[in-house]
Amino acid sequence: MNWKKPENTKLINAILALKTPNETRRFLRDLMTEKEIKEFSNRLETAELLLKKTPYSVIEEKTGLSSTTVARVSKWLNGKEGGYRTILNRLHSHSSIQLGRELF
Repeated sequence: MNWKKPENTKLINAILALKTPNETRRFLRDLMTEKEIKEFSNRLETAELLLKKTPYSVIEEKTGLSSTTVARVSKWLNGKEGGYRTILNRLHSHSSIQLGRELF
């Protein structure tokens, strides 16, 4: 993927410009269908479950994702890019700081 293409750079900058959970929720809803949002939410949940060593079969049942998608998330989770690991580490460190403060 060419992240330097102007349209890709613009998308990244748009995401970085979001300041509140409400802004982010509204932008994602405008950007994606409800089905796409659910798919991406399930992938993030899958990455978290994989870190907890949850069996694929349990993940598939819980998220509704296929074994192929679970395997792909596992590959990316353990790959060199580190996107899933970065965000999961940040979410976990923030959740311990916020102590029950709900984002939505």
